[in-house]
Amino acid sequence: MQGATGEAATGVTLKRSLRFRDLVLYGIILIQPTAPMPSFGVIYQEARGHVVTAILCALVAMLFTSMSYGRMARAYPQGGSAFLYVGRELHPSLGYITGWCMAMDYILNPLICTIWSASAARNFLPEIPYTVWAVFFAALFTILNLRGVETSARINAMMAAALGVVILLVVVSILRYLFLLPHQPGAFYATPFYDPKNFSSGALFRGTSIAVLTYIGFDGISTLTDEAKEPGRNIPRAIVATCLITGVLASIEVYLAQLVWPSGVAFPNVDTAYVSVAGRAGGAFMFALVNGALLLATIGSGMASQLGAGRLLLAMGQDGAIPGRFFGAVHPRNRIPRNNILLIGAICLAGALVFSYQLGTELLNYGALLAFMGVNLASTVLAWRAGRFMQWWPILCSLIGFAVCLFIWLNLGHLAYIAGTGWAAVGILCWLAYGRRSAGLKKLQTTSGG
Repeated sequence: MQGATGEAATGVTLKRSLRFRDLVLYGIILIQPTAPMPSFGVIYQEARGHVVTAILCALVAMLFTSMSYGRMARAYPQGGSAFLYVGRELHPSLGYITGWCMAMDYILNPLICTIWSASAARNFLPEIPYTVWAVFFAALFTILNLRGVETSARINAMMAAALGVVILLVVVSILRYLFLLPHQPGAFYATPFYDPKNFSSGALFRGTSIAVLTYIGFDGISTLTDEAKEPGRNIPRAIVATCLITGVLASIEVYLAQLVWPSGVAFPNVDTAYVSVAGRAGGAFMFALVNGALLLATIGSGMASQLGAGRLLLAMGQDGAIPGRFFGAVHPRNRIPRNNILLIGAICLAGALVFSYQLGTELLNYGALLAFMGVNLASTVLAWRAGRFMQWWPILCSLIGFAVCLFIWLNLGHLAYIAGTGWAAVGILCWLAYGRRSAGLKKLQTTSGG
């Protein structure tokens, strides 16, 4: 909102240059083409081998939710997020809690990146304890961010292209491996979708609650509304297309991996299971290539997400939603939210020593699914206000999105509920102490007529 005000005052606006394909490419880069690889082992373990089915079940929820995001982006073309959509259409306090849950996601992302990076580094140097690697990566992310080191959009695009090449090499090596296998019955190729010996609907939905992580980030396309050509048409289409492409690509990656790894055989390390699959299909070279590529990608993601979390807490502190003296401070020399970066670094280190990768992903999905449910409800209310029963189709799609997200959310682990509910309770306390006085909520209160 501040950016829009500033533009109106100066007469300077962002250049509308992004076409539909540019928006889709941005979304794919944001999610990363290797998105299902880090969580492959955890989903495999929880879903009893039905990873591809879990990925496709999660895709259903994300497609309906992406339609709701697209609808909200069309209604609020100045760019926004779940915080804005829920606050405008439902209630400012609900928008605040949604934003608070999103803040948890921002903080957890560098945490799970720290855990995965430490596990991947041990594949290269197993003699160094996990704890040492966890300290190293938590410190690395923090120090680089304190020095103001940022990855540019061009570097991110180059990294995504490099990961695309790695995926292609993995696919080729797996196909070669399968071609050299003795003749297999047709049921062998259907087993990744449905294995009657190991199938359990409860296990599948547990795996689906983790598989949602594959799609996290598609909503970031809505922030490009001011730079998109024909945003009312292209932003919604790009959000849905990004989800669909991500789901198809992820399904291919995990389907081939399941054909390579024998059913029922344990992984050397569940967190880096896909690396073991690559090694089985392509030998030591593919093991090192995939492990190294995913490690570099995770380091970049960890750095960027820690800085993003720091900036989000900075905005909340300057807005008065949380104590501004600490969270709203900017270091005068390098102009970064130093307090927030240090705090998040400490959280990442402590979490990496206490949490498992699985618990971290479930906690992240706890907040993400709550935000998705909020956006689906906001989309329902928006359609109802626009035309009541004349808008039955968008209302139905939004309600289906809400119901599917709720169902997946209910299948998260008990520890995720305990920790996530604790975080939400802290957010409610912060709202009672600070949120009702914050400038952001007053804006939402004014614009929503509350």
